Amino acid sequence: MASAATFTMGENNEFTVTPAVIEAFNEYGYIIVRSLLNRPEVVKLQASLESDSELLKHSYGRDDGNGRISRMALWNHPGKDISGMIARSDKVAGTMEKLLGGEVYHYHTKLMMKEARTGGQFVWHQDYGYWYNNGCLFPDMGTVFIAIDKTDVANGCLKILERSHKAGRIAHIPVAGQVGADLERVGMIQKILPLVDVELEAGDALFFHCNLLHKSEQNNSDRRRWAFLIAYNRASNDPVIPHHHPQYTPLARVPNSEILNCQTDDVSGKDFMDPATEHRMK
Repeated sequence: MASAATFTMGENNEFTVTPAVIEAFNEYGYIIVRSLLNRPEVVKLQASLESDSELLKHSYGRDDGNGRISRMALWNHPGKDISGMIARSDKVAGTMEKLLGGEVYHYHTKLMMKEARTGGQFVWHQDYGYWYNNGCLFPDMGTVFIAIDKTDVANGCLKILERSHKAGRIAHIPVAGQVGADLERVGMIQKILPLVDVELEAGDALFFHCNLLHKSEQNNSDRRRWAFLIAYNRASNDPVIPHHHPQYTPLARVPNSEILNCQTDDVSGKDFMDPATEHRMK
């Protein structure tokens, strides 16, 4: 997908957030950064996850209400392993900080795994549709979706409604066994806003606003679809009630070089989500 909201990494593994980047994010509700993770970083991340990863030991299945299961792991603090270095890196956290216009902290990360032929769907929703109930008073929040594998229509890529963040928060109700945005309202919005299939190569990333409507279909292909989704909150938007995700916790940013320099698989301190409370996981 090529659009005014698509950008590429610069030299020396850096991404410069120019006024044009910020303007695109504010206008469309998202930006895409091609090769946010370079090939060596992607290979190292894949190898870490696939070698009996401690992260995978904390994963669990989530029924989509239509006979399919997606697996996920969710944690509240970035930690010291490669996933933590990615979440704390200048090109990820630093970019989101500029897009949201102020200091951010790590709200949580999800490793989403749609396996071939079995991966489930997710209905139309806004992240702030859930986070609003957590005591986050303002939609000063966003998510970075980083493709670990190629994601396309066949294996259940994200679908977004461009500019839908401008509609504000939509009521969220039970939909197809999940909690999603009111489909009557979504249908009205679909009539006037373009639907975009977010097809990404491994290492590409989608930065999106917490009020952007998005969904994904089941994975009916012979290829898996794994991705990291890292959520950030503005420090100024510290939730007013304690809940299952962190209050403001200063983020120890690291240079991008620390992604490849990371030599530990230690996941202590991440505070993994208990599957018993998975229904609150957003």
